[in-house]
Amino acid sequence: MASGRLDGKTCVVSGAARGIGKDIAVRLAQEGGKVGVVDLDLAGAQKAADEINGQGGKALACQCDVSSRADVKAMVKAVVDEFGSLDVIFNNAAVAEIRLFMDVREEHWERLMKVNALGVLIAMQEAALQMIEQGKGGKIINTGSIAGKEGYDLQPHYCASKFSVVALTQAGARALGKHGITCNAFCPGVVKTELWEQLDSEFMKLGLSEKPGEAMEGFASRALLGRPSTPQDIVGLAAFLASADSDYITGQSIMVDGGMVLL
Repeated sequence: MASGRLDGKTCVVSGAARGIGKDIAVRLAQEGGKVGVVDLDLAGAQKAADEINGQGGKALACQCDVSSRADVKAMVKAVVDEFGSLDVIFNNAAVAEIRLFMDVREEHWERLMKVNALGVLIAMQEAALQMIEQGKGGKIINTGSIAGKEGYDLQPHYCASKFSVVALTQAGARALGKHGITCNAFCPGVVKTELWEQLDSEFMKLGLSEKPGEAMEGFASRALLGRPSTPQDIVGLAAFLASADSDYITGQSIMVDGGMVLL
């Protein structure tokens, strides 16, 4: 792969077996980064890592449950042992579902918050410990959402988890700036990935839509650019946040949603 803005940097991307995470991992490698491809699905992570390595990049597949501190510690160690450092982490792993406001129960809340909020906190902490030990700063980048900016009655627990990501991004920026570590997030809108196929199916099961693609197109119709996004609409911002070009940006949650939410 050609050299780029991330030459000499080691990056980790969680939830990288597919979707946004995979495309970010590929882009970081194209920019010269060595990439830890992290997912609960080890076979999927390995497939993505093999694709990067086959293109001349450097990637290591790691299985990790981001809500387990032991797993995250082991993942960070594996990446550092392989590549020598940890310079950038994308906390992208998440779960989502469609569930009406009055139907959310404790088990639904706990499942989403455990992965989407606690998982981000743990990964931020463990990455920061490694970056502080290295003594040369670093970049922590979290995957937010328009659901972290507006509350939607069809997924209130998911919104709560993504509002938490925004809060953790701000809190981390305040706590870690003295160590030269920046913390930012990007907030997508409707992205054409396997996740939206799952959500689309859940809309239909609840009788909220009638055919595949209807719910996604309906949500995406709010975008001022007139279409849902793809992971390729996200990766440019991701690479920017991972690079030295963003060194004086921290504590920000940047919308990349085609104009669905204006702040």
